[in-house]
Amino acid sequence: MRVIRLDAEDDLDGWRVAARSLAAARVPAEELVWQVGNRATDLFATDVAPLAAGPPLTVSKNFIYLASRAILHSDPERFSLLYGLLLRVIDRPYVLRDRSDRQTRKVEQLYHTIRRDMHKMRAFVRFREMSEGDGRRFVAWFEPEHHIVRANAAFFMQRFTNMRWSILTPRGSIHWDGTTLSEGPAAQRGEAPGDDPVEGVWKAYYSAIFNPARLMPNAMMKEMPKKYWKNMPETALIRDLIAGARNRELGMIEQARELPAKGHGPATIDLLRDEAVSCRRCPLWDPATQTVFGEGPHDASIMVVGEQPGDQEDIAGRVFVGPAGQVFDRALAAAGIDRSQLYVTNAVKHFKFEMRGKRRIHAKPGATEIDACRWWIDQERALVRPKLVIAMGATAARSLIGRAVKVGEERGRAVRLADGTPCWITVHPSYLLRLPQEADADVEFARYVADLRLAAASLAVPV
Repeated sequence: MRVIRLDAEDDLDGWRVAARSLAAARVPAEELVWQVGNRATDLFATDVAPLAAGPPLTVSKNFIYLASRAILHSDPERFSLLYGLLLRVIDRPYVLRDRSDRQTRKVEQLYHTIRRDMHKMRAFVRFREMSEGDGRRFVAWFEPEHHIVRANAAFFMQRFTNMRWSILTPRGSIHWDGTTLSEGPAAQRGEAPGDDPVEGVWKAYYSAIFNPARLMPNAMMKEMPKKYWKNMPETALIRDLIAGARNRELGMIEQARELPAKGHGPATIDLLRDEAVSCRRCPLWDPATQTVFGEGPHDASIMVVGEQPGDQEDIAGRVFVGPAGQVFDRALAAAGIDRSQLYVTNAVKHFKFEMRGKRRIHAKPGATEIDACRWWIDQERALVRPKLVIAMGATAARSLIGRAVKVGEERGRAVRLADGTPCWITVHPSYLLRLPQEADADVEFARYVADLRLAAASLAVPV
């Protein structure tokens, strides 16, 4: 066995020089032991003299970038794993595209773990002010899972260029004086300051900007583990903010209802729509083109709820304008219902899809996405106050009722929602587009029209 010694846990340059020379000679990975510094190693292993840069090797930029992140992981086998993959990539570059390959999958797992750890450091570092001679220095304490401190230094240099700061961690420290970055040894929590006068201002600001519409406790606990809470002043407020989130929601609604009486015009739904544009309650916002909110009279007697926007709705930013919308319009006309008198919306406000070539194919929303979007449906109903609701499809029914529903068992009659509003359940118009035979489609379309007509007829007032 031969020992390759690196200067530090994140010594990418040292690993690249050694790996290039060894790979050029096709030295098998199993003959090497990778070590950091002068720590003890295998009794029978032999140190290798410092290696020259070696001949150039051609590998993809993708491999170099993967390696630059994976090498920051705390897994002691990462150097050997990367070298073994390098030997294979030299002769078979396509290995990096093979998601079933064990080595490739393992390196990608390391890569994604490092990305998350770097993101957490950027998101959860909180500086505290302390005196330093005649000036000020801002010091933060952070506990990374992996060897990411030096790799993250550039982010903080760019973000806080004009501020003198230090970030102390158990894996080493970095210091910036406004012009030069320096490194220091590992630190202990007690070396960082406790609090400062700025924290009171920050807590007041955080309380003011807290928005219950974007509250996702489960995701928050996953993305912000409690190990980081003790270093962040605003986390002391979170428990009370969560406990009061529902009351805050209701207060926002009442405030919106009062606007017309104060001369601001009937802008309640418009305000809610504007707020929904920046919704991040589930990941669907990222690939979608835009939020597609409900539309119709703010005091409509009937609210119609579908599943989610389709491809054309996502592009246009309006509900039911694609193929299913055309079926919906045709059914409304057959039932004698004026669409302009309805408030029409969807259970989920962003288009969920899968790419097939260049086409975006509809994907059914999951329970997590439906539940995340229920806040918007609840607020729409609270503001519009419809006399009845029509749920088109199982997704809409689940959103309104709060549980899984079999459309075939519930259609044709009213189900009472929690607040007593009658909810009529029918099929989604896209179901009619998927029927295999024209005869079946005609029969099912007639049943769909009958459902809509029956629901509308149940109102004591004309529609």
